Amino acid sequence: MMGKLSATAIVERALEIGDTEGLDAVTIRRLATDLGVTPMALYWHFKNKEQLVIGLADHLIAGFAPEPDDDRPWRESMRDLIEGLVGLLRTHPCAKSVLEQVDQVAVPSFLAVWNQALGLARQAGFDTEQSCLISKYILQSAIAIADAPVHYSARYTQEEAAEIVRRKRVGLQSLPADRYPYLVEMAAPMVGGISRETYDVFGVDLILSGIESLAARR
Repeated sequence: MMGKLSATAIVERALEIGDTEGLDAVTIRRLATDLGVTPMALYWHFKNKEQLVIGLADHLIAGFAPEPDDDRPWRESMRDLIEGLVGLLRTHPCAKSVLEQVDQVAVPSFLAVWNQALGLARQAGFDTEQSCLISKYILQSAIAIADAPVHYSARYTQEEAAEIVRRKRVGLQSLPADRYPYLVEMAAPMVGGISRETYDVFGVDLILSGIESLAARR
């Protein structure tokens, strides 16, 4: 087993643990136990937890990164990039923690995507400072979109989550309608009545439309 152990196998098991138990549960000792090897076998690939998280981040981002320089309009490539980030964060619950904790400059695939985002912003006509801001907003917006509508699912059963949503909906609907007419009217979608697909598509459209609107003024 030790001779066959690869960095990819280590990272994939780390991802499984991170997605189900959280990034804190990912340790060299835990991975060695799960993979049936000694910790030294893992140290051959990753010297410590920090290096392991870098490998995890590189593996995650490499799995979604769109092809650079494909000659499409910048809007199409930027949409793919944003949707790819949201999809990554949706698919892997630990991805948010990985991206927030890792030294992003040490992750080759992240550098490639980051460079691509900056290049697309420049193609859209933004200057260097604005392009830097756009690249940062894209990442933070993708995290917000992927995180917001599913807070209950990881911590509660389906029945418990439904009851939480019901109580919040009733609470909003019980507000004085003359003072909070729109909260009362939109109580159901406000507390979880919007599908994940609609939420994500509208969120990406909103981000991209804002960038396109600003680009049109350049």
